[in-house]
Amino acid sequence: MIVSDVKVPVRHSEADLIRAIKKASKKKDLKVRSVRILKRSIDARKKPDLFYVMKLAVNEPEPAPVKQPASDITGRTVVIGAGPAGLFAALTIARAGKEVLLLERGKSVEERSADVERFFETGVLDPEDNVQFGEGGAGTFSDGKLNTLTVDKSGLNARVLSTFAAAGADESICYDARPHIGTDKLKEIVIRIRKDIEEAGGTVRFNAKVLEILVKESAVCGVKLADGEVIETERVVLAIGHSARDTFYMLRDLGVTMEAKPFAVGVRMEHPQKMITMDQYGTPDYEELGAAPYKVTAKTAGGRGVYSFCMCPGGYVVNASSEPGRLCINGMSYSGRDGRNANAAIVVQVTPEDYPGDDPLSGVEFQRALEKKAYDACMGRIPVQLYKDYDRNRVSTEFGGVTPAMKGAYGFADVNRILPEPLNEALKEAIPKFGRMIKGYDRPDALISAVEARTSSPVRILRDDSGQANIKGLYPCGEGAGYAGGITSAAMDGIRIAEHILYRENVE
Repeated sequence: MIVSDVKVPVRHSEADLIRAIKKASKKKDLKVRSVRILKRSIDARKKPDLFYVMKLAVNEPEPAPVKQPASDITGRTVVIGAGPAGLFAALTIARAGKEVLLLERGKSVEERSADVERFFETGVLDPEDNVQFGEGGAGTFSDGKLNTLTVDKSGLNARVLSTFAAAGADESICYDARPHIGTDKLKEIVIRIRKDIEEAGGTVRFNAKVLEILVKESAVCGVKLADGEVIETERVVLAIGHSARDTFYMLRDLGVTMEAKPFAVGVRMEHPQKMITMDQYGTPDYEELGAAPYKVTAKTAGGRGVYSFCMCPGGYVVNASSEPGRLCINGMSYSGRDGRNANAAIVVQVTPEDYPGDDPLSGVEFQRALEKKAYDACMGRIPVQLYKDYDRNRVSTEFGGVTPAMKGAYGFADVNRILPEPLNEALKEAIPKFGRMIKGYDRPDALISAVEARTSSPVRILRDDSGQANIKGLYPCGEGAGYAGGITSAAMDGIRIAEHILYRENVE
């Protein structure tokens, strides 16, 4: 039986939980034999007295075995990109007993981690192996957040979370309202998923950049790699991620139908984590819950939405660049979330009307222009500014009570000169509103850094009900194709496309 709205203190005993179950179920004589958490969130309305509110499966029967539909599909499927969408697409196909080859332009997690640390220390960028490209995708160097706003009636979300848990993540990700793994743990989990693909019969290759999709009579017939190798296939899963700009242009030139889509750009803001935790939980430290996250949203007088994105408790601002002469940033946390600062992207909605021209890739050029300004503003270092100086359009000269927690070199610059004026105006209107939501949010010495330009893909590659683009056998999926916004939703879309291939391709 399912029991909702079970409320217990964060610090509770088993007896407390059983009493709460009986109260919520309105069955005083209920014999509680087993309990499984389906969902858990925090009620902080009476802080510092905090409560869990849970949805539980109580005394549930053994689940019936799930029968997988048969498929007579033959031949090898090529998956391009080893981010969440590509990994889960390849894993789904391999576990169905079908041949799959996963190609990744970057390196394995083990090699990639060393290269990224070297970039943070030296600023020397490898365009093929960085925070954006390589095994695990951009999410590998993030907080490893697994929450998603995607409405999931198919159970794919639960399948993704249970796969992560089976690969080594804490079981709590399967029920916490804001699940996260942390970049240090996520690296280990990505390796385990790769091994699961290989153990199921799949093949994974790194340093295998696809330069061309080969097409014959409007259908896929193979792919050509950067080293000249040609791999024959009739099916390609395109899980390229939101930063594969060169691939976007190749697809456009091939005649693949795509369109510019809205996304968001802005800055990162840093505050003391203890300040955020105090505001959210009523105490600067709460051992059982760790560093507190937050979420803020506002709408400007001009109608633009401004909101926090990819909030990283106890985290770091990261130089996430992937192109020479251009700079973008992201946020990350380790699993302990024990850094001194909280950071989050504070971003403004932009639409194709903001982009130059009407080309489907005009959003890419909009991003590139911002990232070039960010690079030039501080000679390749992360541009940083105190909030009070950003608000007054002047370059900062010294830090206050908040000092940067960053991966990569940084320096003072005027962020106003990086963003278009309408976006600066929107941010300056919204941040004081956030200060009324979270005490101290608009403190003068809060830190602003730029530019956060890769919140999601600026492109959508159109696909039909079978999951295919206008070229038969080409299956766009995940965040780069415009169908996801984060690790979990990308992984879900990878499974969805794999199942199109396995179970519905031959169905008229």
